[in-house]
Amino acid sequence: MKQPCVYMMSNRRDGTLYVGVTSNLVQRVWQHRSGEVSGFTSRYGLHRLVWFEQCVEMESAIEREKQLKAGPRRRKVALIEQVNPGWRDMFDDIVG
Repeated sequence: MKQPCVYMMSNRRDGTLYVGVTSNLVQRVWQHRSGEVSGFTSRYGLHRLVWFEQCVEMESAIEREKQLKAGPRRRKVALIEQVNPGWRDMFDDIVG
């Protein structure tokens, strides 16, 4: 899946959220899950891909990421629950 994406990671339902942007969602989520990159997601155990949105260009993905990060938590939760009401890990959906 090589295309710009905005995504959210969590540790559990209604847990801590991380919003990120990438051009390779499969690789980036694997990095979060494996703990390959130290930082916020490894510190809080955010290994579950709970939401993602594909974008046409990286610039629009970055703008969307900024919009989500600046917005309230309830808006992020609403986005997740529209497509993933159980907050299940969507990693298998993107690796096929």
